[in-house]
Amino acid sequence: MKLIHLKGLSEKRLAALSSEGIRSAGDLLHFFPRRYLDRSNTMKMGHLMGSGEEVTVAGKIIDIEMAGYGNKKRLEIHIEDDTGTVKGVWFRGASYFRKAFKEGETVAFFGQAKRYGRSISMAHPEVDKISSEGDLSSFSRIVPIYPGSKEFSKARINSNMIQNWIREILRRKQIPEFLPDNLLSKHGFKERQEAYELIHFPDNHNDHKNALQRFKFEELFLFELSMEKIHHTVKERASGKIFSTLSGYTKKYFNEQLPFELTDGQKIALADIKKDVQSGSQMNRLIQGDVGAGKTVVSIGAMLMALDNGYQAALLAPTEILAEQHYRTLEDQLKGMNINVRLLVGSQKPALRQDILTALEGGLCNIVVGTHAIIQEDVRFHDLGLAVIDEQHRFGVQQRYDLLNKGDHPHMLVMSATPIPRSLAMTVYADLDVSVIRDMPAGRKAIRTAIRSHKKKEDVFNFVEQEIRDGGQAYVVYPLVEESEKMDLKDATAGFEKIRKRFPDFGVGLLHGRMKSEEKDAVMQQFINNEIQILVSTTVIEVGVDVPNASVMIIEHAERFGLSQLHQLRGRIGRGERQSYCILMPDVKVSKAGAFRLKTMEETNDGFRIAEADLKLRGPGDFLGTKQSGLPDFRVADIVEDQFILARAKEEARELLAEDPTLSSENHLALRKVFEPYFAKKAEFYGMG
Repeated sequence: MKLIHLKGLSEKRLAALSSEGIRSAGDLLHFFPRRYLDRSNTMKMGHLMGSGEEVTVAGKIIDIEMAGYGNKKRLEIHIEDDTGTVKGVWFRGASYFRKAFKEGETVAFFGQAKRYGRSISMAHPEVDKISSEGDLSSFSRIVPIYPGSKEFSKARINSNMIQNWIREILRRKQIPEFLPDNLLSKHGFKERQEAYELIHFPDNHNDHKNALQRFKFEELFLFELSMEKIHHTVKERASGKIFSTLSGYTKKYFNEQLPFELTDGQKIALADIKKDVQSGSQMNRLIQGDVGAGKTVVSIGAMLMALDNGYQAALLAPTEILAEQHYRTLEDQLKGMNINVRLLVGSQKPALRQDILTALEGGLCNIVVGTHAIIQEDVRFHDLGLAVIDEQHRFGVQQRYDLLNKGDHPHMLVMSATPIPRSLAMTVYADLDVSVIRDMPAGRKAIRTAIRSHKKKEDVFNFVEQEIRDGGQAYVVYPLVEESEKMDLKDATAGFEKIRKRFPDFGVGLLHGRMKSEEKDAVMQQFINNEIQILVSTTVIEVGVDVPNASVMIIEHAERFGLSQLHQLRGRIGRGERQSYCILMPDVKVSKAGAFRLKTMEETNDGFRIAEADLKLRGPGDFLGTKQSGLPDFRVADIVEDQFILARAKEEARELLAEDPTLSSENHLALRKVFEPYFAKKAEFYGMG
């Protein structure tokens, strides 16, 4: 059924619906109410106490007027039922509400009812139009209130109208069911047609809650079905090189070269890798660990496994400065092992680049560390056995596969210092197995974090001075937001000048995103070499560069940063043996969410706890980046709040695919018809299109 056939749907209204993503009858059915107005909980106006109670009242608009004078003007809308009147008052947005409503319309006010003299008022109540006819008898017991928009207001689309269209669709069209019968009965779900009826025309609150559970499960089930299928496809698609010998370089490194004991998490991750590279299937594994958890050591172990079996290894990093750091770490830790490690980055001179490319193709280079330069067309390997990607969230899935295509089914190891709860990581990274390193290396001191007001700035600077005189170094970080980039850069530059005057005995550097790449690298290198003792920077220092002496970080306007970003920034200090300190300096006014973020940072160094808190604050779309992660924009389910339903959906998807991998049985044909186009989009994202 086409939308155009619905009664009262003009071109203007079609355009308004389209602006909200509603382009078919199915879209309209899936346009769920944002809340429900319960007639049984709606109070009569004459019965209100007016003591600040939160209530819903419904009645006819009898008067719309502007009151007050000058800057103190306000809009007043009076409504009445058969027992009395209530006044809605707006001090802001008066012109919008004045145009949006007319005398004679029936509306519901929801807000705090307060008595002033003999009248009862609500300041800035939520307003919902109930019926264009203004007949309270049509105000049913449970009234769905649909999301509104400016376009809806212009086209005069209200909740009553949407409900009438949906009633017409459900009356004309039998909605086909695609969930298998056994799943419906096992979980007590209503069939699709009835579930839609209960969402849009519930008799009680349990009706729509039960129906909503069904639609949440349906969304998550399709998603988990595709994740399971991708996982199996990746496992079966490519046989992998078998690393049968792990006694040469690997044994020497862990027995003789490594100056510290591995943590349990590192040992488990290495055991996972060993199992993968000896299985005969291509390894696709994510090593997830907090800042400083020792992921690099695990990746070195994996690279040496490749070298032990005559293969080459590549390590891809998002920036030149991080690539150089990895290169120095490898050179240092593999000293005396007769391993040829080369650095390949975009800024190198043509002659040096050609020398590295020749060594790679000829097999003389064992390990290459680099940036995107590694995946350029003219880079050829003698025999690539392992590809490692650091800070994997900075690369797209396509770049992962570009690197894989440099060899004949090389194993792949990706690393992330952005902790994600394991259940979510296993959901998002469908093509990867996940190893988590939760523990930290022995002797690593927890960073002490404190919130300090700007009144205490001189005390903070005195502390910084003492730390530097004691051999430490300091970061001073300023936010940089795209919308206010010019102001933020000005802020950082002004801060740099003030700090330079305050600390005349020390080297002070400035780093920001507007600088050329070579300028940034030069300043960072000076800081690494301790030629600069204080680095004033915007968030470009977030990437995992090690400066062992850096023991203090001051974060200005700390309330403007996200939780994960604050944690990543803090991870730039505490890389050496010194006790390190992170000082958060917020503005005077801090929002409730901002205060929560700062308090969380003060209370814990655990990146996984911080990630959980951040995920709840921002939701998975913002936290992960929906496009980058392949996570769909769920319409009713919430991947964080609905973890229990997600777990059930995952279990059912796994069981169903184990029983019927191609969804060919008669009971699964309707599901296959819906699933195939859904899966095609997911497969394209993961490079399987």
